[in-house]
Amino acid sequence: VQLQASGGGLVQAGGSLRLSCAASGTTFGYNAVGWYRQAPGKQREVVARIASDRTPYYADAVEGRFTISRDIVKNTLYLQMNSLKPEDTAIYHCNLVKNRKENWGQGTQVTVSS
Repeated sequence: VQLQASGGGLVQAGGSLRLSCAASGTTFGYNAVGWYRQAPGKQREVVARIASDRTPYYADAVEGRFTISRDIVKNTLYLQMNSLKPEDTAIYHCNLVKNRKENWGQGTQVTVSS
């Protein structure tokens, strides 16, 4: 199982990025999926996730700015990030929970300049 995250980069505050996470060796299906981030010196935190019952959840810090979605046909998970802030700077990881096992991607760096 491999999860490959991409789409990170350097963007100015107020800008947008769309992260993608492609799965190989498995399928996202309607299993629980999510995006997490880890900033330097901080613990990993949840950004957004979709539960197995398809209920979305967003961290307070990103509510209204970020949107999580998935394309079942393309077997890809997305995170649309708008109105980015410097405090959104972190490495973003995608996550899939399948058969009670957690799978993680290697992460993609997002840097937001002020």
